[in-house]
Amino acid sequence: MTEHSIDPDLTARVLVEALPYIRRFRGKTIVVKFGGNAMVDEALKVAFARDIVLMRLVGFRVVVVHGGGPQIGDLLKRIGKETEFVQGMRVTDAETMDVVEMVLGGLVNKEIVNLISAQGGRAVGLTGKDGGLIRARKLEVEQPGPENQVPEIIDIGHVGEVDHIDPAVVEMLDSGEFIPVVAPIGVDERGTSYNINADLVAGKIAEVLDAEKLLLLTNTPGVLDGGGNLLTGLDPDRVEALIGDGTIAGGMLPKIRCALDAVAGGVRNAHIIDGRVPHAVLLELFTDKGVGTLIRRDPA
Repeated sequence: MTEHSIDPDLTARVLVEALPYIRRFRGKTIVVKFGGNAMVDEALKVAFARDIVLMRLVGFRVVVVHGGGPQIGDLLKRIGKETEFVQGMRVTDAETMDVVEMVLGGLVNKEIVNLISAQGGRAVGLTGKDGGLIRARKLEVEQPGPENQVPEIIDIGHVGEVDHIDPAVVEMLDSGEFIPVVAPIGVDERGTSYNINADLVAGKIAEVLDAEKLLLLTNTPGVLDGGGNLLTGLDPDRVEALIGDGTIAGGMLPKIRCALDAVAGGVRNAHIIDGRVPHAVLLELFTDKGVGTLIRRDPA
């Protein structure tokens, strides 16, 4: 067999394995948070766009939510703007917020739209300001004070959290068979803009849309046990136990909490998948083993 020849048996097995998943999820809403290495590696970006287009073509209702922290950091550095972080969150003054809006709502969002369009899809870029999609409120960050003292509230500027999601604009685009691509920028009742964690936005949109699945792309294989083995098929009780014994800790905790909140809010399954794997989205959705950690709403 030559390097470029096709193994017909393997191809047939792959297609047969995918068929029941295509049938099961046709007409269902899948929300995908696009981030990590998949956003900066050119080959991975193209593979992701192809995955999204294929999902739409086989009848899935797809919504993409993206981050862009590294791209924001790069531009701030180029213009000589110092960046400060508090508890892992970027302190965002008015000038930094202008950069955030330009990068997330402009450069990154339109690049993803173009990638999907180049693969034959029809994507429309949005921020939370469009159609009143994301109503935000200012995020209050607490820093523990001295013993028996009230915690100190730290002002980190234009960093927000989701107050309310109005999915009307997303539903309108979906009814026209467009793929919404959402930048995680919200606005409060006074018109003030806020940068919001993309995982949280994806989770809240998935809840409001009664999504079948929430997929969070990351730079790790998923949740690992003490021996480095991938854990999957977890229900909330099992996840809480893994948090309690320290198996899940550090940077994985926020993603796990986002996944737990989503399934508690009605999303059937949440997945934390390795975005460094080409076509990770399709592999997780259409194969028996998948490439990440599945967290299900109900026990197996």
